[in-house]
Amino acid sequence: MTNQQQNVFIDPNDALLLLIDHQSGLFQTVQDMDVTALRRNAIALAKMAKLVNIPAITTDSVPTGPNGPLIPEIQEILPDIVYVPRNGEINAWDNPNFVKAIEETGKKTLIIAGTLTSVCMAFPTLSALAAGYKVYTVVDASGNWSKMATDITLARVVQAGAIPTDTLALISEIQGTWNRPDAEEFAKIFSEIMPHYGLLIESFQKAYSEGQASKDSK
Repeated sequence: MTNQQQNVFIDPNDALLLLIDHQSGLFQTVQDMDVTALRRNAIALAKMAKLVNIPAITTDSVPTGPNGPLIPEIQEILPDIVYVPRNGEINAWDNPNFVKAIEETGKKTLIIAGTLTSVCMAFPTLSALAAGYKVYTVVDASGNWSKMATDITLARVVQAGAIPTDTLALISEIQGTWNRPDAEEFAKIFSEIMPHYGLLIESFQKAYSEGQASKDSK
């Protein structure tokens, strides 16, 4: 990869995943996308982080209140994920322990997803950009209360320097090539994000196995 490409694409060795406020109560307020897809995409990011050893940090907002607890799958996939409790701060970046946990990783490229998009994703994104970090915002792993609110938020964070992306594109960017030993694991993640892709793989595997059997019988 050239120096110019390194400036354009994510360097997995410099990346840190931040999963902010993916909470059961907040999910019930999401109106701009299918909540099942939102949950699936957040889980896919966690699986990607585990697969390529990208460190991850999670946090929640008043989990004992109506916002509810964090969805359990992320902790199950990433048992060593750093969890930072907050003291009521709406912007996670306003919590010094959250910022300290980020700084301790030494990473300067942040992959951020959060619910709600216009608050829990946007506010830390703006703060991180102001602090000199490169930020990728994963839009379809961040749910919001309306599409209009998401459109406005994206305009704001992009103007500030954030790079919007989607779950599939981000994981593909991290993967980089199919010529790697864990390619099949990436394919499994893609199949979970896109069920139709899973059907495509099943069809290919069936046709391939039948072709091999035909060759062996000759």
